[in-house]
Amino acid sequence: MKKLIFCIAAISTAFTATAQQDLPTNPEPGKCYVRCTTPDIYENQSVQIEIAPSYKRLQVVPATYKTITEKVLVREASKKLKVIPATYSTETISYTKKQGGNTLSIQPAKFGSDSQTIEVKPAYALWELGAAAPDCASSNPDDCRYWCYKGYPAQFTTINQQTLVNNATSSASPIASKESSYTKTVVATPARVEEITIPAEYSTITKIVLDRDAYTTEDVVPAKYKTVSKEVLKQKGGLTTWKEVECSLVEYQALPINWNVGSATLTSTAKNLIDTRLLPVLAQNAGAKMEIASHTDSRGGASSNQALSDRRAQSVVNYLISKGINNSRLVANGYGERRLKNRCADGVSCTERQHAANRRTEFRLINN
Repeated sequence: MKKLIFCIAAISTAFTATAQQDLPTNPEPGKCYVRCTTPDIYENQSVQIEIAPSYKRLQVVPATYKTITEKVLVREASKKLKVIPATYSTETISYTKKQGGNTLSIQPAKFGSDSQTIEVKPAYALWELGAAAPDCASSNPDDCRYWCYKGYPAQFTTINQQTLVNNATSSASPIASKESSYTKTVVATPARVEEITIPAEYSTITKIVLDRDAYTTEDVVPAKYKTVSKEVLKQKGGLTTWKEVECSLVEYQALPINWNVGSATLTSTAKNLIDTRLLPVLAQNAGAKMEIASHTDSRGGASSNQALSDRRAQSVVNYLISKGINNSRLVANGYGERRLKNRCADGVSCTERQHAANRRTEFRLINN
């Protein structure tokens, strides 16, 4: 505990010395100044991530056959004898009735899953003003405070990917050929004495022959990619300068938004009001920070009023960010019913007009 107290005292002393030196140079009486800090500048970059690999796809073209006819000898020419006729014998001739081939089967490609983590927003840090030390002896609220260089972690996103485990392959299965035969009669013993010629006999047979064997064709399925946008720091900010501003802008100014009852949603009229009132102030005072303060009346519970004012202030800040304002220049504060402008607290009877004076949204420039 003693060590912690010592650190706080050392920081407070250092900040007091810094605060006395970090003041506008040559200020003029009656003018107002705010401390401005140049923001970090980011740019969006697009990267392509392969989510599905390229792979080969095969298709089988089956074998083709053709039928042919062939004239074959089934009985040879011979001679016949009148006295002793010729004798005959037969023999079997084998031939291929259908030639063999192959059938092909396809084993399709197999896929797996994977993921890749991409940094979509890098780590960053910015200066933030801490609260005053509780034991500060000075009446000046800016004394006994210190700046903290606070870091924020990087943000990542995970992209699912498809990986190729096994590519497509094919395998061949042989088809057996079909065999057949025919019988041929041949002369065993020629005729004697008188020869009579017996002409040969022929027959026509049909054969199925392989015209073209089965084969495969292939085409390549291209890889698939996904474009991911990531935020990259282009220029580091953090330089501090003093800027002269209108004195009215450092005091709370009314932003007359007519909120719907219980709602924190900006209407088109409210957005137009922000465009015409707040965007010009931020553009003319580059680097200055703006506080958006939202208040409610005392009617309803204090916790619900606080939550409603927080949401309303944040809605204005979110809209300004969507219009290109760096979020480091914006602060959303909801005060609920803690800063009433009149006597209309809980239990006090007031008119609707008196309550309406407490339902307000305001803005002002503050030190960055």
